Amino acid sequence: MSYAFTALQVERMLGDWRVEGPAYSRLAEAFEVMITDGRLPAGARLPAERTFATQCGVSRNTVTAAYRVLREQGFLTSGRGAGSFVLLPEAEQKQRIPTSWAADRARQDIDLAVASLPAPESILGAATRRAALDLHQYSHLPGYDLVGAPELRQAIADRYTARGIPTGPEQIMVSAGADHALGLVIRLLSRPGDSVLIDSPTYPNALDIVRALQRRPLTVGLGADGWNTDVLETVLRREKPALAFLMPDFHNPTGLVMPDSARAAIADAARTSGSFLVVDEATCELGLDGGTLPQPIASYGAPGRVVSIGSMSKTCWAGLRLGWVRAATPVISRLVDLRCVVDTGNPIMTQLIGLRVLESYDELLDERREMLLRRRQVLTDSLARHLPDWRYTVPGGGFSLWVDLGARLSSPLALAAARRGVKILSGGRFGADGTLENHIRIPFAADEESLAAACERLATAWREVTTHRRSHT
Repeated sequence: MSYAFTALQVERMLGDWRVEGPAYSRLAEAFEVMITDGRLPAGARLPAERTFATQCGVSRNTVTAAYRVLREQGFLTSGRGAGSFVLLPEAEQKQRIPTSWAADRARQDIDLAVASLPAPESILGAATRRAALDLHQYSHLPGYDLVGAPELRQAIADRYTARGIPTGPEQIMVSAGADHALGLVIRLLSRPGDSVLIDSPTYPNALDIVRALQRRPLTVGLGADGWNTDVLETVLRREKPALAFLMPDFHNPTGLVMPDSARAAIADAARTSGSFLVVDEATCELGLDGGTLPQPIASYGAPGRVVSIGSMSKTCWAGLRLGWVRAATPVISRLVDLRCVVDTGNPIMTQLIGLRVLESYDELLDERREMLLRRRQVLTDSLARHLPDWRYTVPGGGFSLWVDLGARLSSPLALAAARRGVKILSGGRFGADGTLENHIRIPFAADEESLAAACERLATAWREVTTHRRSHT
């Protein structure tokens, strides 16, 4: 799909790029960050030079020079009368291929752009062996499965029932991960041009899906203390978005947990506005500090208006590509009807593995919590040693720290860190309008040695960025 960004959209996404050095060079760097971290996808059309210069209040020569630098570096192609379009340089394309599925062992890069744990070898291995023995029960069937194996849907439903939400297998559809599920749900519950309420910051892939499906992100900011219930209620009732996408449990990237009172109020506001609530629960069972989680939003929402999305990508392994949707039976039925024109369904073997994993799921969750606790401690200790001025609240669960840098320098930091072999997403990747340049997300999913080394490299990159800034102010 081709995207055409307006000058206003691009200006908001760029954030504060005028902090240091020659304006055209800093502008080109800001574009480079947005292209490499996916905010400006390949094929996107950029605004015309004159229009963009007027919007930003800079000379056209500045924009012309920045676009020229991007063309020279392979990030842009332009044609007279045709416009300027985003490219991915060949080196960047090659680099993305191995990191999308396996580690490039020839490199020493530390990837902090992805929050994902390695596979639990013992539990996953045992589940895979058992699943292979079960496969014969399904091998006589055609193999196209749009809704999910009955046994797996029952097992998933049982876990919801145990959490206090009575659920039957007819309320479950298995998907190829949470992102796949979200895309199907958005297609079903909204139309191109509809608004989708979404947190800021939020899970980057959710923003990508909303935009790719030509829906309009309607962002509501999260504060240090979490969700502003009054603002959310007002936006829901006034704007009446088609749906609201929320992550109430160990929110990605902030780690926040929505209190019961906010869940009840938001569910009531959504009921009044007629909006669906789409709730991402991929990390809801990864609490690290004990305590009881609040009730799922589905227990407060109007029947049929809350859709819950789950996944094994965070708890087990992203390579399994196994997720699900919990919703009212009519919604599940409509999702299945829609899905038949989008994809051909779920791999049977993956589902059988997931079913066997669920038999040891509590043991798996205990192992994951212990691993994440150790890694969270290593990360916070390393940051205290090397970057004591950075500020964050240690989350009670999930995968990452949402770090306040104290300056709007996350994009320059991401570039400087990449030169030192640390891949990290700039704060702007987690928002729709370039307002998060003073933050970065640091996952603690990597091994302890990598986390400690990454903090040392980030400290070096940070000194470079802040020194360079002071020398040009």
